[in-house]
Amino acid sequence: MVRNIILARWGRLAVGIVIVGLFLSLMVPASWAGERSFRAGAALSNITPPLGTLLVGEWVPQPAIHVNDQLWAHCLVLDDGDHRLAIVVADNLGFCREVADAAREWIEQETGIPGSHVLLAATHTHSGPSARSPRRLATDELNEYQHFLARRMADGVRMAINNLAPARIGFGSAALPGDVFNRRWFMQPGDHLKNPFGGMDQVRMNPPQGSPALIRPAGPTDPEIAFLSLQTVDGQPIALLANYSLHYVSGIPAGHVSAGYFGAFTDRIQQLLQADRLDPPFVGIMSNGTSGDINNRNHSQGGERQAPNVAMRAVGDRAAHAVADAHHDLEFHDWVSLDARYDDVTLAVRKPSDELVATMRRVLEKPEGEPAYHSRERNYADRVIRQIDAPDHVSVPVQTLRIGPLGIAALPFEVFAETGLELKERGPLKPAFTISFANGSYAYLPTPEQHELGGYETWLGTSLVEPQASVKLVDRLLEMFQELSDADSDAQTD
Repeated sequence: MVRNIILARWGRLAVGIVIVGLFLSLMVPASWAGERSFRAGAALSNITPPLGTLLVGEWVPQPAIHVNDQLWAHCLVLDDGDHRLAIVVADNLGFCREVADAAREWIEQETGIPGSHVLLAATHTHSGPSARSPRRLATDELNEYQHFLARRMADGVRMAINNLAPARIGFGSAALPGDVFNRRWFMQPGDHLKNPFGGMDQVRMNPPQGSPALIRPAGPTDPEIAFLSLQTVDGQPIALLANYSLHYVSGIPAGHVSAGYFGAFTDRIQQLLQADRLDPPFVGIMSNGTSGDINNRNHSQGGERQAPNVAMRAVGDRAAHAVADAHHDLEFHDWVSLDARYDDVTLAVRKPSDELVATMRRVLEKPEGEPAYHSRERNYADRVIRQIDAPDHVSVPVQTLRIGPLGIAALPFEVFAETGLELKERGPLKPAFTISFANGSYAYLPTPEQHELGGYETWLGTSLVEPQASVKLVDRLLEMFQELSDADSDAQTD
């Protein structure tokens, strides 16, 4: 009998040990237990606005009268067993920081992913609504669509987590130089260099194609399409995140909702990779790189306007084929480590001089029908006057992600190509790319040298922060990249 009691007690102890072991296996990261687990999940969250919503990609907003193609928040979640990253790229012109902060807060509360590990960006399609602040620097309260967009981005991350599955990851690069051209040109002196402030610039954005006054582009281009690809352990595509420094391509009628070439790419890459939309639910993503001074028109040559949908589908198709071709040679990894950094950088806000304010007030006082010095002078007179009451400084978010060897920088601006090229060249993580329109929207980010040349992207009201901003932001991003690189090296030696 004593023997039976002892055996029973040992049996209960053994069962208890097993239960505790199972509990610890769930609570302790797999990497602590000597096992490395990598998972990925993706999802689409529909963000198409109701018809009647104002589409603001052009100078005069147009109400939506038709949906050419649906708008989506493309959501990707990665998990290395210790850390999770969430990346959301939404088909939107751009959203203010308050929208990103609201979505980030919901994501952190509802999923446990730290806000610093959540990257939220817009594609900058010009055929969709804006979720930016009317004042461009801050907003007091989200409007109906802004609230909807933030909520749907957060929902998309939750759905991507629901789809998490063991995965492999590969990193690739393709070149597509024929669709990226610098849109800022040095030109022979003439009226074509006038600016809305009563002066003359040295360069012009989007000059007439084939004009004899053209001299040379004012900056470089970045022809690379960098991408990462996720697949299940048995080789089924899960998601593909690409990055191309091309501003946008649309070409559809006014009032038609469309994701532009970003949507055309995601649709075509799904077909080329022979991916399933449902099992597992494949999500293609094209993020906007450093394209603030880039478009797909070769200004040195004349060209005819293409029929609706043709241009965006052609560019999306070429980009998808370039990526699919490079995808054939991709090496996939069973596990990579993940990390992120997030910070705020304080920048001075540009303010108009007394002389400029006086000039712009005279513009607004002109009688109806009086000849204008520049076709957009009234637009910019309004912007200059509004800028008087803007805050003296603004705090903007900057972010870096590390996905294995890959470094991703995120900036809430329309970033110039030369800034992206500098980050690729100087950063310690290779490969690397920059996602623009990320975590907020603070207008254009020219370099100090480009500010000196003038042109649309540098005008007060188009560019809102100090001319040295790009230098300060690049310096901080490089520091954050170095922190990620050092942390990874320390982890490798432990």
